Amino acid sequence: MSARGSALLVFVAATALAGVVALAYGARDGAITLVLLIVLGALGVLGAHLVAARRGRLGSLRRQFALGVGVAVGQLVVAVAAGAALMFVSSHDAAFVIVLVVFAGLVAVRAATLLAAGVMEDIDGLRATLRAVGDGSRDPSASTRSHDELAELADAANSTIAKLDGAERAQRSLIAAVSHDLRTPITSLKLLAAAVDDDIVDEATRRRYLRQMSTHITALSALIDDLFELSRLEAGDIAWSMEQVRLDALVEETVDAMRPQAEAKGIAMTAAVPAELMPAHGDPEKLQRVLFNLIQNAIRHTPADGSVSVLAEPAGDHVLVEVSDTGAGIAARDRTRVFEPFFRGGSEAARTRNGAGLGLAISRAIVEAHGGRIWLEDSAAGTRVRFSLPTSSGFRKTLVTPS
Repeated sequence: MSARGSALLVFVAATALAGVVALAYGARDGAITLVLLIVLGALGVLGAHLVAARRGRLGSLRRQFALGVGVAVGQLVVAVAAGAALMFVSSHDAAFVIVLVVFAGLVAVRAATLLAAGVMEDIDGLRATLRAVGDGSRDPSASTRSHDELAELADAANSTIAKLDGAERAQRSLIAAVSHDLRTPITSLKLLAAAVDDDIVDEATRRRYLRQMSTHITALSALIDDLFELSRLEAGDIAWSMEQVRLDALVEETVDAMRPQAEAKGIAMTAAVPAELMPAHGDPEKLQRVLFNLIQNAIRHTPADGSVSVLAEPAGDHVLVEVSDTGAGIAARDRTRVFEPFFRGGSEAARTRNGAGLGLAISRAIVEAHGGRIWLEDSAAGTRVRFSLPTSSGFRKTLVTPS
């Protein structure tokens, strides 16, 4: 509360209480009470604001609690003494009231000390936990003996510790995955370069080695590009060319581009997008990247004589796009992780599958940057990946601030 608000509270409370005294004992005592309460209240509130402004110099919470009680007791003693002098209360009665006030103040100081001890114990535990976390430990768990705001703070600290632990695990997994995906082609490149440099190999073999080197270099370049794109997407460091995107045309163009790859594996591709579907609000190049990633994954994991389908349908102020296949599907244990960077599922230890495992992670980042979401839809067979995008009208609704 501001100083002005505190002053208003003192004035209102003093006026109300003085009115009660005036009704009971007369206008004179009411006026004296009003002046006394306003003066004491103003001094007390001023002191409290000064203490609050300089609480950093007061030290521990125990000292702050004791000072607060001391201010309250001192104000009561002054009030009793002033009342005795101005209202002709007997010195005997005034002394007795002062003794009671001082005794009550001592009890209050002790009570505040006990309360502060419990609070400080909880705070010390939280401080020790956070220091351990700062030193690199992720094992400590913050706890308190109360069910108050400090308990909520402990829960928040535990949640943060868990998130830090998860982030560090993900970072270690990412580094390990990147290291593996870089080590294999680099090792091959070193061996091939040494072989090319060897005068023993004939010209035909040298040309074959050079083609293999070019393949590895292309794969490395694609991996680096994907990593760079993912980092920029997650950091929000991309300039988007947002416009109305007709999904029927975009899907048709993408499916036609991927059809030769599907036909080479004997996979049938179909697309069903109604022409009257509302345009989506997005960057057509990035949305096509999502479709390419999903369709390519579907083709890669679908056996010969299988099929890949692309569908779209309206959903309120969003549109839903689905890419489904008749492949083996995704194991239940892997479904929650398929959109993580470098996660490939299946026999991950062998890491024998094609691709770096960044396609779905990039797709999720693009879709979420458009204000949509991407997920795995339940399927009796194969895999169904769905993502939603706001339409142009739906996007405008998100910009309207409620009155």
